[in-house]
Amino acid sequence: MSDYKFFEQVNKAFDKAAAYTTFDKGLLEQMKQCNDVLHITFPLERDNGSIEVIHGWRVEHSHHKLPTKGGIRYSMTVNEDETMALASLMTYKCAVVDVPFGGAKGGIRIDKSKYSEGELERITRRYTFQLYKKNFIGPGSDVPAPDYGTGAQEMGWVLDTFRQISSDINAEACVTGKPIGQGGIRGRTEATGRGVFFGVQEACINEEDMKDLGLEPGIEGKTFVVQGLGNVGYHAAKYLEEAGAVMVGVAEMDGSIYSEDGIDLAKLMEYKKETGGITGFEGSKTLKNNSAVLEAECDILVPAALENQLKESNAPNIKAKIIAEAANGPTTSEAHEIIKKNGALIIPDNYLNAGGVTVSYFEWLKNIQHVRFGRLERRFEEDSFRKILSVIETVSERKFTSKELELLAHGGSEVDLVESGLKDTMVNSYNEINELRKKHSVDLRTAAFISAINKVGKLYEQMGIFP
Repeated sequence: MSDYKFFEQVNKAFDKAAAYTTFDKGLLEQMKQCNDVLHITFPLERDNGSIEVIHGWRVEHSHHKLPTKGGIRYSMTVNEDETMALASLMTYKCAVVDVPFGGAKGGIRIDKSKYSEGELERITRRYTFQLYKKNFIGPGSDVPAPDYGTGAQEMGWVLDTFRQISSDINAEACVTGKPIGQGGIRGRTEATGRGVFFGVQEACINEEDMKDLGLEPGIEGKTFVVQGLGNVGYHAAKYLEEAGAVMVGVAEMDGSIYSEDGIDLAKLMEYKKETGGITGFEGSKTLKNNSAVLEAECDILVPAALENQLKESNAPNIKAKIIAEAANGPTTSEAHEIIKKNGALIIPDNYLNAGGVTVSYFEWLKNIQHVRFGRLERRFEEDSFRKILSVIETVSERKFTSKELELLAHGGSEVDLVESGLKDTMVNSYNEINELRKKHSVDLRTAAFISAINKVGKLYEQMGIFP
């Protein structure tokens, strides 16, 4: 679809939900707009001495809360419309899960595979410098994070560059998703995929909703297909598999595969590492292209790649009962209506992939507080638990083994606390939007937008903020 407008798709969903609210039309119109849009161009000297012009963007959608928050992606699909759409989704996503940030997003239009590590470092550092010059980065203004095509290494370069040009004592909080040694937080790498799992798990626990779909409650035994085995898709698949779900299909850049008997994720990842792709994996059938598996038989479909994957052309053929949107904007508004009409439950991106920004929030808090989670209380908790266990041993005349003591007296480490906070966020937010879904007789996407609009709109009204 050459005329596909991602930002327009987001605003269509917004307008649909806004009809269930009572806010002034002018205020609603302001909520949809992006406050600031920055288009950056700068020269890159390639390793061979040639000069190339690099295009990048940073969009701050809403300043109703500061800092704004959103990832940086490296992809040839990056453009102004996409970045505006993703920034607006971040605003609504943060509101849905009660993370106190405004929405932002950034991107650089490059094919990462065609650049050396040195070139990528120069691109990242120059982009960061340009953001700093325009006040589009800072612990209290705008905090980037990893996204498609970026990771901890790029975020480490962002932090190092910011530190060189800023004397801010909270410099570590200028970016999240960093390496642990540079102020990162344990659990951030797997956070988005882990959040996807918690959201799907909570949906599957609901007996009434599963009955409506003709499914048994719970994750165990359900079949799933995942599109994209990047960071998010891999971790979502890993946790689903560990909970007893069966992966029957996978789509990657080189094609898609399917097996009714199940596909072992660990063995598939080894095969992918050896061959560079997934097609031809033993025991699976290679399908005609990398989108064919989206239409395969399964209980849960997890699109974890890019936007615009489920569209009007393939939506009528989608057989999954649950669509778990791990990617941003994988389903067009037209496809959404078709899939919904066919009776599937769509768990929307503006809730389901909020695990990344949730744990980024925890990392940001850690950085501005200058203390690791668990450092103050972990040993105190363990000592308290051991005292309780000692009393139990005295009363019951039963001695605990050293392994039992280690397990029962375990105090919360950073990763334990991060996972607990993430699960609490995803569970509470799902139940909140599911109640709104039933109250207004709408779908979960519309319910999530209603939730976000109510939270942001009430803040505008109470504080008189019209940014």
